[in-house]
Amino acid sequence: MKEKIVVTGMGTVNPLGHSVQETWQGILEGRSGIGKITRFDTTEYASKIAGEVKDFEIGNFIDKKEARKMALFTQYGVAASVQAMNDAGIKEGDVDPERLAVVYGNGIGGFEALEEAYEKLFSGGPKRVHPMTIPKLITNECPANIAITLQALGPAYTVTTACASGTDAIGNALMLLHSGLADMVITGGTESSITRMGVAGFNVIQALSTRFNDEPERACRPFDKDRDGFILAEGAGTLILETESHAKKRGAKIYAELAGYGSTCDANHLTAPHPEGLGAARAMRIALSDAGMKPEEIDYINAHGTSTPTNDPLETKSIKTAFGDHARKVKISSTKSMHGHVIGGTGAVEAIISILAMREGYFPPTINLEEPDPACDLDYVPNKGIKGTINAVMSNSLGFGGHNAILIFRKAN
Repeated sequence: MKEKIVVTGMGTVNPLGHSVQETWQGILEGRSGIGKITRFDTTEYASKIAGEVKDFEIGNFIDKKEARKMALFTQYGVAASVQAMNDAGIKEGDVDPERLAVVYGNGIGGFEALEEAYEKLFSGGPKRVHPMTIPKLITNECPANIAITLQALGPAYTVTTACASGTDAIGNALMLLHSGLADMVITGGTESSITRMGVAGFNVIQALSTRFNDEPERACRPFDKDRDGFILAEGAGTLILETESHAKKRGAKIYAELAGYGSTCDANHLTAPHPEGLGAARAMRIALSDAGMKPEEIDYINAHGTSTPTNDPLETKSIKTAFGDHARKVKISSTKSMHGHVIGGTGAVEAIISILAMREGYFPPTINLEEPDPACDLDYVPNKGIKGTINAVMSNSLGFGGHNAILIFRKAN
């Protein structure tokens, strides 16, 4: 029997707020964190909206001098992780630093550091490139900085599977704890790609919404017939995972059990999901098997629900394949409708929301779902959240490259 793995701390920075409490309040209000892009001039851009993190002060979490060595995606991850460790109530001697690990997801790295370096390279030559360019740019610098900040001396590494990165990181943390190589893992995901290159790159593959530039709060509309693309967002989410015995020994509060993880690859297309959603369905089944659960035991699914023409009906199809008759009974929602698509960080942010939904007995809404696509015919909790008993939740992340990652959380005994 594998030892239970539990969640004992959480932290987040995202378009809905700079903490778990602010984020959950935004969910309860059904509030959109989407607005017009303020970082750069969007005159020549087809999509002019995003989920920016507003009024973020890294000095509230770490020394500003140290933060200058970090790109924004790392700052978000460090801030969320400091919050999560504080929330976990770690005291001196509670955890052996050599058995404290960091597993963190990220899709792209320090895009703004790369763009700044290119500008200096092309305008002034190679000697103008800042010496911190590479340390800011590369994806592993986020878990490295988290480890330095929180003195985690165990394994520390990045998982990069596009939009599934945060979810896969949490799944890898689960496996690391089951392996016996760590007692506690700081895990989650982060992203900050609302830059000229980031938005341009997603624009040219027609992935972003362009129809609602003048009404940004209405733009992310998963499963709606008028959806036309996802909304790029930024931020981070961190969970503190530890073995149940370790958590109980130190008297920790326990939010939930991380009961199951499933991961597959469609091996089909670089950007499009499998046309029958088979890879995603298989990942759901693997997660259920890992948790030792039946589909009927899942009360809520936090869907990937990107608001793209392709994803939403195929995810619907994959849920039907994996859940059978229960697909029409389980409540499903896409909280991206409120916080946008945080790419490598989205699975971690959504895992936090899923855990809170279970603890608070509240099914989050899918806002902006005004007229469902006929191909999206399940219960997506349209526009207004619903109170109810939730004993187990599934959180889905489906990434470019055909990466499918699924987590299952259930109430701790």
